Amino acid sequence: MKEFEYAAAASVDEAVSLLAAHGPRAKILSGGTDILVQLREGLREADLVLDVKRIPELTALEFDSARGLLLGAATPCYRIYEHEQVKRAYPALADAARIIGGWQIQTRASVGGNLCNSSPAADTIPALIAHAAVCHIAGPDGRRSVRAAEFCTAPGKNVLGRGELLVALEFPPPVPRSGARYLRFIPRNEMDIAVAGAGVWVRLDPTGQQIEEARIGLAAVAPTPLEATEVAAWLAGRPATPESFAEAGRMAQAIARPITDMRGTAEYRRHLVAVLTRRALADAVGRARGVG
Repeated sequence: MKEFEYAAAASVDEAVSLLAAHGPRAKILSGGTDILVQLREGLREADLVLDVKRIPELTALEFDSARGLLLGAATPCYRIYEHEQVKRAYPALADAARIIGGWQIQTRASVGGNLCNSSPAADTIPALIAHAAVCHIAGPDGRRSVRAAEFCTAPGKNVLGRGELLVALEFPPPVPRSGARYLRFIPRNEMDIAVAGAGVWVRLDPTGQQIEEARIGLAAVAPTPLEATEVAAWLAGRPATPESFAEAGRMAQAIARPITDMRGTAEYRRHLVAVLTRRALADAVGRARGVG
């Protein structure tokens, strides 16, 4: 590992100033579970590693049933699934946070860090898409917001510019008769990276028999995590039945653009995305009905 400077910012403004001064040679340490490995293996280089875990705004977890959830970008994963209200309100997010590495990793790794790493196979991003999360970003020109579904631009790349920092993720308040689920498939427990993943959110009608609204995010089947808007639009107004779930899975399969790599072939990934979408929809509807 090459030598680098270390700094721990105490405020968002200080972090932005340091990032702007060092440009692309500055790397953020949110949990360190990705960046430290990448630096050690020579996949990335840095002149400055900036620790942001001392910034209160970045480690916040604020939930209110009327206003929703504000999640600091450096808040560790375990705080999500150990928070009973958050776990009930945003179940797909809790699903994803619980399976990122082992519990040792989850005490350090953050959803914001997972998003900024911008892997096509990231577990939390489909859940962020499903729960309609919005990213709040600070930079030299002030603050701006972008939908989580639009944050990633290419493998390992995102919308953050020079001096910009992901500060927090905001989630809309939970609504009645809604449910969500994130599912992934991994080749074996020792390789904790999704071959494919699907995060879904649904809202049912008062009878619980029809889908009124849906959102779907897919992982590891395109250069960036996919927002399956066409599939979600098709589901609106459809009966919440296995037949609808299966057709949605086939539609998700049709929009997938996977590659073949050491974890699986493109053909296998297309098969998996149909299966995972179908199963996640069934589970999300069950949760919306108060089952599971």
